[in-house]
This record gives sequence, C-alpha cells and structure tokens, in this order.
Amino acid sequence: MPENKTRLVVIGGGPGGYVAAIRAAQLGAEVTLVEKAALGGTCLNVGCIPTKALLHTAFLYEDMRAAGRRGINAQLTLDFAAVQTDKRRIVERLVGGVGSLMKSNGITVITGTAAFASPRSLTVTGAGEPRILEFDRAIIAAGSAPAVPPVSGVDLPVCLDSTGALALETVPETLAIIGGGVIGIEMAAVYSAFGTKVSVIEMMDEILPFMDAEPAKTLRRDMAKKGVVFNLKSAVTSIEETNGKAAVRLSSDQLEDTLTVDRVLVAVGRKPETSGLNLDAAGINVDGGRIVVNDRMETNVPGIYAAGDCTGGLLLAHVASVQGEVAAENALGHTAVFNAATTPFCVYGRPEFAGVGLTEAKALEQGLDITIGRFPFAANGKALIEGETSGQVKIIAGKRYGEILGVHILGPGATDLIAEGALAIGCEATLDEIIATIHAHPTLSEAVREAALAAEGRALHLPRARK
Repeated sequence: MPENKTRLVVIGGGPGGYVAAIRAAQLGAEVTLVEKAALGGTCLNVGCIPTKALLHTAFLYEDMRAAGRRGINAQLTLDFAAVQTDKRRIVERLVGGVGSLMKSNGITVITGTAAFASPRSLTVTGAGEPRILEFDRAIIAAGSAPAVPPVSGVDLPVCLDSTGALALETVPETLAIIGGGVIGIEMAAVYSAFGTKVSVIEMMDEILPFMDAEPAKTLRRDMAKKGVVFNLKSAVTSIEETNGKAAVRLSSDQLEDTLTVDRVLVAVGRKPETSGLNLDAAGINVDGGRIVVNDRMETNVPGIYAAGDCTGGLLLAHVASVQGEVAAENALGHTAVFNAATTPFCVYGRPEFAGVGLTEAKALEQGLDITIGRFPFAANGKALIEGETSGQVKIIAGKRYGEILGVHILGPGATDLIAEGALAIGCEATLDEIIATIHAHPTLSEAVREAALAAEGRALHLPRARK
C-alpha cells in the first residue's frame, strides 16, 4: 500500500456505511468495511426494501380485486408463500448489487462484529480467531434496532417486531399494531390490503405526529374506510397470550378495553444500536445510546466519524447515505456539512404521504407570516386516470416573498413528487419559480404547480372562490 494511502475502516454495511465506503474509495482511501450480518443493513434486508416489495404486491392485489370497474374480470387467489419468495428475490438482487459495488471500488469486506480496542484499532470477531484492524480514519455506521416499550407481554411469541412482520408465512386474520408511525402505518396498509383486520394503537391524538396534521388526518380517514381501526390517544397496558391468541389491554381517557387478535406488531420506532462497539475504549462520547456528532459527522475523537441511525436524529436510509458521504469527505480532508433542511419524510401507504420542510404547525409556532396553497388530486387528470384521487398537494410559503417553506403531498406518487419540493427548498425557490416551470400534461406533477398557483389565489383548475 502506498504510504500516502489513508487506511479507512467502516463499521456497518447499511445505507450509511456502504455509501461512506464507496465515497472514501472514490477519494483514494484504502477502505475496509466490517459488517456483522448482510450487506445492505436493515434497509435492504429487513426494512425499506422488503416492506415496499410487500406493499407493491399488496396494492397490486387490491387493484386486481377492484379491476371490474375497469372492465377486467378475473378469478384471484393469493399465494402468500410466492409473495414472500418474490420479496426475497428482490432483496437478494439488491444485496448482491451492493457486494458488486464493493468489489468494483476495491473495498475489502469483512464479515464479523467490530469493537474498538483503542482510538486507532478495532477487534473483529466472527468466524475464526479475532483479528485486529488498525486504521487512520474510522466511520461508524452501526445502524439501529427496534425499540421495545416497557409493556408486560411484549416478549410473548404472539408479538412481532417489524422483522417478524415481514417474515410471516401466512396472512393473519387479525393484527394489532402498537404505534401509528411510519412502520405501523405501512404494515397496516400491507396486511389490510391482503385481507387482515387491522387495529392501530397510537398514544398521540393523530397518526404520524411528526408530519403535517392535515394530510395525516385524511390518510387515517382513507385507511379507516378500508377497514383499519384506529385507537388514538390510547396506551397498551399489557399483553397476554391464551390459546395462541393475544389479549391486548388498552387504556384511553380512563376507559379500559381489550383487543383479541392473532398477532401483535410492536412498531414504536427504532433506537441507535451502539451496544457492543466498546466505544469507551476509543473515548467516544455517547448520549442516551446515540453517538454524538457535529454537522461534519465528527465525533469528539479526531479521525473517528459516525453516520446514520447510530447518531440518533433522523433515522432514515436516505439521511444515513448523505451523512455517510459527508463523513467520508471530511475523513479524507475535504469540507462537507450535513444539512437536514431538504430531508423528505415518506410513508408508502395508500395514498402515499410525503413531506419536506416546515409543517403548517411548525411555521405558525415560529411566528412566520405564511400563505398556503392546496390542490386536490381529484382535480388532476392523471390521478383520475389512475383511480387515485384522494389527497392533495399542500405548499407552505412565506407571504411576503413567496419562498417555499414546506411541501406536503398526500396522493399517488407522493414519494416521488416530493423531490421537487426538496429541490425548491434547497434552492430557496419561490412560488413564482415553481409556476414558471412548465409541468408536463397529463402528469401528477401538475398538481404541484397548481398548488403554487393556489397559494397566489390563481389556481387554473379549481372553481373560483366566491367573494
């Protein structure tokens, strides 16, 4: 190895780790990546990708059951074993793709569990004898693990975490989901479409409490129309198992209730996974289990960086990847800063829900003078063609200059359309600039331009408001 080659080690092969490894290799480092399980981490193996694969199949099944209104009639059967096989095929292909990327970038991959031995060395254990890895720079991308609430019975066999819910061999008749966040809502969408009677239990007064409340309420109502039962402002006090069934006891406004279901999905979020890293040996600061970093993804120890879920904050795969890039660039002598302002939040239900920037509530809390434009997908030709007309595009802008402060989309293609909102915020674009951009017809994206027009009181495809 040339003397000027920086030896960089990455702990974790998820979206933060493998992207960091690739970027470091591009910048000329000698890179070693240590992964204790499979490349791709939680996202590719037991998170984003398998969840979206099941959602796609579930919605296809839902669409085919409703195809009669389009003049298509067919006898349908659901082979859930084949559904799971297809999901695994997709996962395996993507995981294999990450392996190919490692090879093509000259990155050494070691399967094993890494722990710090000093500020400049790791001990890697796994198959065979432990080995010591010495490094010049290190990037920790150890990911996260499901959070477990302090509720009696959550460890019973009838209870599942998200990994278990993705691996079910049969579709349960009834399912209770503890948590109305992204994981809970997406799993509710999956199994409801497959025919399960789903009940969602959420402690807050609305689902997806970190997102804009207006579209969140609409999404909940849409899902309720399809049979999903929501228990808001409710807490689970205990879970008991009898004859293979779960009795879930709820407490809400001094009222007690019990749900009897086949399975219980515990989906109250995730927490940084830093146990076992022996961070003390390197002197790395930790706060509540999360590795403390600055906006350059630097820890308090020079030469050691961290990225992704293990740092807390925004536990999202796309955030982890960008943080991995930032960490790699700074580790190799460049200057990069992580800015969360353009981070999109996505929920892949039906309809899809995505948001970026300030919510209406946050903008008002900050005392901002705002204008809001809304355009419903019911007035969009492409949405009507696709048969998905629920929801709207909502744009929040500054009243004086029209600067885009937030974009929130509930409707078909929302998780793709939100990129325009993220770009607008990143470029400090205004309503006028969105309006001046020609959007193709017929497309769902026209709804974004119409929402910008609506914010200025001049939407073209909505009836004029009466004075």
